[in-house]
Amino acid sequence: MTSFETILVERPEPDITRVVMNRPEARNAQNLQMTYDLNAAFDTAVQDDEVKVIILAGNGPHFSSGHDLRPGSKNAAGVDFPPIGNWGGFAEPNAHGRFAREQEIYLQITRRWRNLAKPTIAEVHGKCIAGGLMLAWACDLIIASDDAQFCDPVVTMGVCGVEWFVHPWELGARKAKEFLFTADNWSAEEAHRLGMVNQVVPRAELTASTLALARRIAAKPSFALKMTKEAVNRSVDVMGQPAAIDQAFALHQLCHAHNLQEFGMIVDPSGLHPSVRKPSAAAE
Repeated sequence: MTSFETILVERPEPDITRVVMNRPEARNAQNLQMTYDLNAAFDTAVQDDEVKVIILAGNGPHFSSGHDLRPGSKNAAGVDFPPIGNWGGFAEPNAHGRFAREQEIYLQITRRWRNLAKPTIAEVHGKCIAGGLMLAWACDLIIASDDAQFCDPVVTMGVCGVEWFVHPWELGARKAKEFLFTADNWSAEEAHRLGMVNQVVPRAELTASTLALARRIAAKPSFALKMTKEAVNRSVDVMGQPAAIDQAFALHQLCHAHNLQEFGMIVDPSGLHPSVRKPSAAAE
């Protein structure tokens, strides 16, 4: 089995793959290495005909604290990792390069994961913040522990929510506005009440409960599972979700451009943790 720098890949049963984000010291913040590690692991699971269900989990106290905004040794999209999307121009200056980079590592890759041809389950515990929501929302089902909390604080940073903007689809329009406007932490029970989370279970039972659900799904015919996922996803697409996400992404880029003029960095620094307030560290 392939070894990865930022994730663990487990095979709890022959027909189930469990991908575990493994940056507990960073609360599983998603850096560029993790992005492409996840993509490679998902691709391997999809191409393995024995695998019928994919679980995404996180090691340590939290599922994911979001995108890692700190500068890293490998942080150049299209350079440090071969691109998987259909955008170039990563080295272009200003909005051109930023748009290309965020298309690649946030928008297109999340859309790619959402459309994986096998059922996926997010196993969420602790905090699931901003980019962590994108990881969970890309999955078909979400099982949350009773201590899980969900938050998108990006409006505090002067930007209209995370790049994979499915808040209205996950929460409904009015609750999506409340979620974004307030940047509050919402409990697993509230997320379940609104239909964003499928099940809430005790923390100690989370992994076993997720595996039990995966086992029930894996008992179904593989082709029927694939076609059912395709049918539901295409139904949502016909309702307009892809176009809605694309227009929100364009507004997201407008917010970046405004912040760059206003503050000299692409986010409002007042909404950042002190550790990432330097302009050089704020490129998403």
